[in-house]
Amino acid sequence: MTTLKCIAIDDEPLAFLVISKLAKAFPVLNLVATFDDPISGAEFLRLNPVDLLFIDINMPDINGLQLVRSLQEKPMIIFTTAHKQFALDSYELDAIDYLLKPIDAERFKKAINKAVDYHAFKHAKPAGQEEVIYIRSEYRLMKLNLEEIEYIESMEDYCRIHLVSGKPLMTLTTLKALLEKLPGERFKRIHRSYVIATNKVRSVVNKKVTLQTTELPVSSSYLSSLSEWVKR
Repeated sequence: MTTLKCIAIDDEPLAFLVISKLAKAFPVLNLVATFDDPISGAEFLRLNPVDLLFIDINMPDINGLQLVRSLQEKPMIIFTTAHKQFALDSYELDAIDYLLKPIDAERFKKAINKAVDYHAFKHAKPAGQEEVIYIRSEYRLMKLNLEEIEYIESMEDYCRIHLVSGKPLMTLTTLKALLEKLPGERFKRIHRSYVIATNKVRSVVNKKVTLQTTELPVSSSYLSSLSEWVKR
């Protein structure tokens, strides 16, 4: 069984006791060290790469957000803090999860399950097209089945992912960055603001693409590549 090598950095001794106790319930976790000094923790990470880092945010000398930003090789991050106001910062640092103290056992379990799933996804051996991608939406790491996507809409620094059923998902990323995660044969850019799922196309007429639930414009710069795809 795969185990996740992890450490905890927190200036509160009680936090180590809580995390150590919770971690013991998960054979997948190997908590190899704890640090009450963020500088020592950062030095350990520089010399000893780990899979998962539990880290507090409010600490002396350097806070958890600054420490994570300073890491050249970032492990999966789970922030542990008593303050809600740092949630957006953790989101922008691609944290796996954000746990508020006092940490609830069931909430801890959900965070570990996310880390296990994401680790398995990142280390899976190539086996054809990936059927899922991971996105961050509403401060959560979410697994999204590619079949659920109808089209993706750019909204400057955000993307709105429109699904075949259910409400759209918002994620903090550019359309270009998101497109790089998707298999090229299944998703095509048709406009500076739109990427479509090719298997959701019903018709292409002039500069319009009709999908299952909507019709979208095709810009001139993408019309030729779309036409080539339609001919296949």
